[in-house]
Amino acid sequence: MIEGMEPVLVVLLVVAAAAVAWLLASRRATPEVSGAVTPEAIELVLAIAREQLGSHTDAADASLASRQQLIDAKLGEVQSGVQADLGRLSTLVQQLGEATTLRFGQVDNSLKVHSEITQVLAGTANSLREALASSNARGQWGERMAEDVLRRAGMHEKVNYFKRTAVDGDGKGIPDFTFILPKGHVLFMDVKFPMASYLKYLEAGSEGERDAHRATFVRDVRTRVRELARREYAQTDDRPTVDNVLLFVPNESLAAFIHESDDTIFEEAMAQNIVICSPLTLFAFLGVIRQAFDNFMIEQTSKEILGLLGKFGQQWAKYREQVEKVRKNFDTVSRSFDELATTRRRALDKPLDAIDNLRRQQALPIDGQLFGELEEVEFDNVHELGA
Repeated sequence: MIEGMEPVLVVLLVVAAAAVAWLLASRRATPEVSGAVTPEAIELVLAIAREQLGSHTDAADASLASRQQLIDAKLGEVQSGVQADLGRLSTLVQQLGEATTLRFGQVDNSLKVHSEITQVLAGTANSLREALASSNARGQWGERMAEDVLRRAGMHEKVNYFKRTAVDGDGKGIPDFTFILPKGHVLFMDVKFPMASYLKYLEAGSEGERDAHRATFVRDVRTRVRELARREYAQTDDRPTVDNVLLFVPNESLAAFIHESDDTIFEEAMAQNIVICSPLTLFAFLGVIRQAFDNFMIEQTSKEILGLLGKFGQQWAKYREQVEKVRKNFDTVSRSFDELATTRRRALDKPLDAIDNLRRQQALPIDGQLFGELEEVEFDNVHELGA
């Protein structure tokens, strides 16, 4: 509304100024009629102008007051909304602070727990490193790993395998594991494996040290393979044995490191009848060896069965021959029996019937039956009745 009144005020001021200027100009230009334009007239014009300006000023003041009230009301609403938003924001900030404090507490507890676990793992790793530094401890650890694998494979000690049992015969070797195979066959496995250089390789700080320890480890592995091959478990044992001997590597990463360092070690070991196997491949080796022996035993059993079938055929022919003889004998006996039951019986029944008729005619009693058949005999006179 104020913006609409501003042009009107400007026009009125311009008109008033123009009227005043015109009166002054008229007074200077026509002095002869100056008496006609008096100060009262000028004052009247100015009064009218002031009245009009005052009325418009009052209207503008009223409009400004109403506009001020409207603005104040709007500002009050905005202030109330802002205060409400600030209150909600303060509540959210407080809740966020509490949640953040709680989460930071949980994170702090988790960090403490992880720190404790890390310390425990570090202690365990140090203990394991110290334990593996001893050859006896490494042997026990290898046996434990092998037992876990065998247990998972469903094998039982003293049923499927024996531990640390000396070979039979003149040999003095004591393999760590002796597996029992069909028909008295056995398979040997050793779990002692060199790991000192491998542990030093893991702890080395420079590339040169790692290369040196790697070379030493490869040399130790070859030495272990040759040492195991010289024991000749299969040749010294009196039982039928598998030509190959298993060399158990108690860790998959260690087996991968051997292959990565020198992949010819496995071929060299196989040439000496030594099979290097890890925990995973031990399942496969035992399964293949057991299956091969099962197939061999099935073949041997098949030959024995075929031999027994030949003997059975011979005995079956003899059995059939004897059965035929017995059948013929039974036929002869049957014919003889039929003759006895028919012809011979009828031939014997005729004289017996004549004798019985004669007895009846003579009224001769049977033993113990004096008058048993009197009613059946017709008496011709009293003498026959026994009078």
